[in-house]
Amino acid sequence: MFLREYFSEVDGRLWFTREQGSDFAKRVAGDFNPLHDVDAKRFCIPGDLLFASLLAHYGVSEHMQFLFSGMVPEGVELLLPAAAPKLVICDADGREYLQLHREGRHSADPEMVETLVRRYAAFSGHTFPHVLEPLFANDKVMINPERPMVMYQGMSIDLDTLDLSAPDVAPAESELFIDGKRGTGDIRFHILEAGRVVGRGCKHLLLRGLREYDGDAMHASIEAYDRRKRAYLES
Repeated sequence: MFLREYFSEVDGRLWFTREQGSDFAKRVAGDFNPLHDVDAKRFCIPGDLLFASLLAHYGVSEHMQFLFSGMVPEGVELLLPAAAPKLVICDADGREYLQLHREGRHSADPEMVETLVRRYAAFSGHTFPHVLEPLFANDKVMINPERPMVMYQGMSIDLDTLDLSAPDVAPAESELFIDGKRGTGDIRFHILEAGRVVGRGCKHLLLRGLREYDGDAMHASIEAYDRRKRAYLES
């Protein structure tokens, strides 16, 4: 499975290097968030890579909920407990990083897992600017472009069936919930098989430091993001 190049797992212990996290973000998810740059001061492993590595280990269930409780730095060893309906992922010191709730039928088919991970990561990695910018414009708010505070709180997936040979992911109606300078975002998506909706999902974001929407500032932020992407692809 292609995922194995993006993490290390030995005897129920899971860990990541900066290079693995950064490569997954850019090559698989198309995500150029500076937090995932190899030389980032506040580097953290992408949430989508945590999701992917847990699916590679535990497989796919009809109903799954991932709740992130802490950013995972490079090199920290996560202990993978035995499969159960509720899994709490901690390090050797007992610090919790995420929870995984699983219900319904289960599949460990590697081809299905790989395709679902690729499709979801590609969708999720384009949250900014493709999904968030239109929502910001509609609600007349935006994040601080000099210190963006968008945190991946969790995600959920509900599948009608596990009989999937080529699952795909398509955007659904997303929305923001604003409370002053804070807010949350529900980035929703559909899971398709042969063009038919066979599942639904939602990526939950926490937004901090919101301010009044400024079209010029937002455009400049998107331009800077696109320049980072072009520089990487041309290197």
